[in-house]
Amino acid sequence: MNADTFESGYIYHFYSRAIGSEKLFLEGENYFFFLTKYEKYLNPYFETMAYCLIPNHFHFMVRVKDNCNDEEIVKSIGDFLNAYTKSFNKIYSRNGGLFQRKFKRKKVESDTYFTRLIIYIHHNPVKHGLRLEPSDWKYSSYNSYLSSKPSKIRREEVLGWFGDLEEFKKVHKINVEEYLPMDLLLE
Repeated sequence: MNADTFESGYIYHFYSRAIGSEKLFLEGENYFFFLTKYEKYLNPYFETMAYCLIPNHFHFMVRVKDNCNDEEIVKSIGDFLNAYTKSFNKIYSRNGGLFQRKFKRKKVESDTYFTRLIIYIHHNPVKHGLRLEPSDWKYSSYNSYLSSKPSKIRREEVLGWFGDLEEFKKVHKINVEEYLPMDLLLE
């Protein structure tokens, strides 16, 4: 299999952005509706490790569940993005595509990349000047890690990866630039 194929048991970063200067999310309810559609279309295929939604793009870090094939997953991602676009277009009286033509995906192939990707995803609102701290942005998985409320995020697994909650928070506070993957810093 190649990097352009979703394989069972592997972790991927998948992301997409709006066409041109469009926004994917215009108000708070859009973010929650998007996550509802994600749950409907993609929870059968993915275990979610981290996510972040910002006005013009989104990031998800996911593990592909067993016995899922690439063709089904790619179709479901397309259905998910199309369902959101149709609803968005209806609500805001617009026509046409909302997302860039093809979503992107990258296989997480090292422990270092796993760590850096989680930090990168949670720091996206900070990177784009939307907030000063990841905890200030409510449209990401960061606060799910700080909470004891039930969540579909793979909280225990990821916190275990970092050691514990305190280490997770500490790593998100220290010199973030040195932890971020170079290929992501360029996007």
